[in-house]
Amino acid sequence: MNRRDLLLAGLAGTSLVGLPRFALAEAEPKLLTVSKRVLEVKGKAATVYGITGPDGKPGLSMMFGEHFRVRVKNDIDTDTIVHWHGLTPPFGQDGVAMYGEPAIPPGGTKDYDFANTRVGTHWMHSHMGLQEQQLLAAPLIINEVKQPVFDDQEHVVMLHDFTFRNPKEILAELQADGGAHAGHMMQGMDHSQMNHSGSDVGGGTMQGMTGMTGMAGMMGGAMLNDIVFDAYLANDHTLDDPEVVSVEKNSTLRLRIINGAAASNMWIDLGAIEGELIAVDGNAIYPMKGSLFPIAMAQRADIRLKVPAEGGAFPVLFRPEGVTARTGIVIATKGAAIPKLAGEGDMTPALDLSQELLYRPVAKLPQEPVNRTEMLALTGGEKGYVWGLNGEANPMQPLFTMRQGERIAVMMHNMTGMAHPMHLHGHYFKVVALGGNVIDGALRDVVLVPPMESVTIVFDADNPGSWPFHCHHAYHMNSGMMGSVGYTSAA
Repeated sequence: MNRRDLLLAGLAGTSLVGLPRFALAEAEPKLLTVSKRVLEVKGKAATVYGITGPDGKPGLSMMFGEHFRVRVKNDIDTDTIVHWHGLTPPFGQDGVAMYGEPAIPPGGTKDYDFANTRVGTHWMHSHMGLQEQQLLAAPLIINEVKQPVFDDQEHVVMLHDFTFRNPKEILAELQADGGAHAGHMMQGMDHSQMNHSGSDVGGGTMQGMTGMTGMAGMMGGAMLNDIVFDAYLANDHTLDDPEVVSVEKNSTLRLRIINGAAASNMWIDLGAIEGELIAVDGNAIYPMKGSLFPIAMAQRADIRLKVPAEGGAFPVLFRPEGVTARTGIVIATKGAAIPKLAGEGDMTPALDLSQELLYRPVAKLPQEPVNRTEMLALTGGEKGYVWGLNGEANPMQPLFTMRQGERIAVMMHNMTGMAHPMHLHGHYFKVVALGGNVIDGALRDVVLVPPMESVTIVFDADNPGSWPFHCHHAYHMNSGMMGSVGYTSAA
């Protein structure tokens, strides 16, 4: 690559070394408000949650070098807490109840104040129960520069899977091995005509809702999903009324895509327009050209698009695996006719690691040996919807301990019939092996481990505390697939 290409890729993420000095903390914290809101989905009203920033928009956008000084105000009628997914704050400021900090009660506030060392496309979401499924999430963008250097404009896309039901009822059905959502017990069964009655966050009832056309079934012997959703959203829109992003002819657009879905891995389908994937989980990779890219739950993807000189309207679809339903946005130049897009298409195949195998990071880890390798078995999923790590379903179970200054490798072996997007808090890791293939892989905070496969990661123990390590499928995590890694003493 030439110097320009390296700069172009580098601006999508940050190096692990040579970080600039931080600006002094601001006098007043930035206010984030957690509240209820009413959203119309397929012509029906639903009460969901949201996080509003000081500018009245969802989430927060900051400059790298700004002190992360934020106040979270809880305006809903239940306890909550907000996790800064993608940042690596000190222990006690990560936004996870039970791990060094209390929840925020109704009407309460909590202040966060730390020096942020990350840039890129990240997000914030509740780490309490199943509130994430109720859309308690928002973007968290840390910019390196005030104005894009190589892009004419940027646009953030937040993806969600949506249900009119109370997610607690769905989890109870799964744990009772019954109901239309128990796809893990009814592999390959068509749920499209099943009754989905229940209540939403605000207590309203939707009687007789049918599920999304498609299958909560098997592909290649693996279960792709175990929840039936009523819709999939891109920036709160379905394809019945998609968001239209206005662009200029012959311009460059950077999409910052966040998979905030609680239980759905997706494919990013650029259709007729080719793009370059330039960052994953906020970390720059050497650009990869293509029109189809995977994005697992909680992962982020930065894609640079070149708008054709002749202009037009260009759908960008987001296709959850294992179903025919889809969502998307439309990128359009002035005067272009906006096409009518079908909310259903072909059955979407499972995500795999074929592209993960090819990602190469711009930033490099310092050349240090691995001190030891830990083994982590992803287990469960049988009767009773019990998921676990190393055969245990205990969110507080200690998985392993380490000393500050060590470099730790973790080999994760998925012993179940579903893929699991595994997330380590407080640290970034490097993907170093996919099965038997040793690679110089991407820097991430979430990696997908497909059924009956193994993925090995390496990270530096440089942030003392007790940190969650869990599957980011919200229903799996709340059914036991979560543990902790902790520090003992300095090396």
